[in-house]
Amino acid sequence: MTPAHPHLVWDWNGTLLNDLSLVVSATNVVFASLGGPTVTLDEHRVRFRRPIAEYYAEVLGQAVDDDEFGRLDRIFHDAYRTGLTTCELAADARTAMAAWPGSQSLLSMWFHEELVPTVHTYGLTGHFARVDGLRATVGGGRKAESLQLHLAELGVDGASVVLIGDSIDDADAALAVGGRAVLYTGGFTDPARLRDSGHPVADTLTDAVTLAREISSAGR
Repeated sequence: MTPAHPHLVWDWNGTLLNDLSLVVSATNVVFASLGGPTVTLDEHRVRFRRPIAEYYAEVLGQAVDDDEFGRLDRIFHDAYRTGLTTCELAADARTAMAAWPGSQSLLSMWFHEELVPTVHTYGLTGHFARVDGLRATVGGGRKAESLQLHLAELGVDGASVVLIGDSIDDADAALAVGGRAVLYTGGFTDPARLRDSGHPVADTLTDAVTLAREISSAGR
């Protein structure tokens, strides 16, 4: 049985933070460094996946081993940092967060030491029981293990969790801990791919919270 008090885990990049255009721009800097093609925003949303090394390899038409991905990941993040100050929260992020009646936390696959002060800059720290980012030096992996550690630190049972994110990997992570996911179409993944996944899908974050409340209530 699902516990009486569900917990909401938010994704950051492409969900609460509207950074899709910056991510695509930084990704194209990576591809250009190897003479690769330029992808459009829509192409990125159709093709993007984790592990990101597999996405890079597909677009570049060549294998990307761990050493090469580490180099490309540094190129990506250098380009990303230069444009971060231009990013804003999703239009209804604050309203959506205020609509959730229970506890909330934030889990990102962006570097922890950069995530925490950025979340503070947007004035959101007080909303979250915990904020966790990636503590490794190279990103690009899947989210499931990070979610397990995040919930363990919170002392939250995975069966009580609803995760709101913008990627199939977010949903896979939620399933891995026995939770559920609501997928948001405003981020890094093509909406058709999200709808084909079979998970609940929302076009706004406020609608995502409404769905999260419905599925958490239905599970009790």
